[in-house]
Amino acid sequence: MSNANAARGLIPYRRYDGSPWNGSANIYYVPSTYGTALYIGDPLVATGASDANGVPVVQIATAGSSAFTIGPMVGIVTGGDPAIPVTRDQSIYHPASTSQYILVADDPNLLFWIQEDSVGGSIATATAGTKNADLVSGTGSTVTGYSGWMLDSSTIQTTSTLQLRIMRALVQADNVIGTSDSYAKWLVKINSHSVLRTTGV
Repeated sequence: MSNANAARGLIPYRRYDGSPWNGSANIYYVPSTYGTALYIGDPLVATGASDANGVPVVQIATAGSSAFTIGPMVGIVTGGDPAIPVTRDQSIYHPASTSQYILVADDPNLLFWIQEDSVGGSIATATAGTKNADLVSGTGSTVTGYSGWMLDSSTIQTTSTLQLRIMRALVQADNVIGTSDSYAKWLVKINSHSVLRTTGV
């Protein structure tokens, strides 16, 4: 059975210690001056700025070696006010040039599942587990609300500056790992996590 090509970016799966992800996330701000739409699963990075409430500002992360990320967007805050309880069904993505508070899964101990890109005949095999890789950017969907980002299968190495640590294959019936199977899904941990960076932003 072939794997479906259905990129969703970084999707929280569980914590590194084996405990389940309980949906926890922190609130961040995207100003109306930011002209890029954001989607569920998009990796984000703090800009170093904050809004009037002291909420840190985020934007899309950069794909590539040594580039940091704080985690993926996982939801939208109801009413655009950090004091109002949150919901995950107000909007399926963050429109460009819109002032909005969003939810980010920023725990550095989270594991995420992500699809590989399998570009140019480069396909990850079972030996990819415990190696590192970079992210590769992709366009999100306004229909599903999901990110188009993937794991860059052409970058799989042991190099410490690569953005993701590949923990293992995602074990489920519709995920096939092999030398001829494209678009496999992998469990990863963020290597270049902003929270663990000792230098302030």
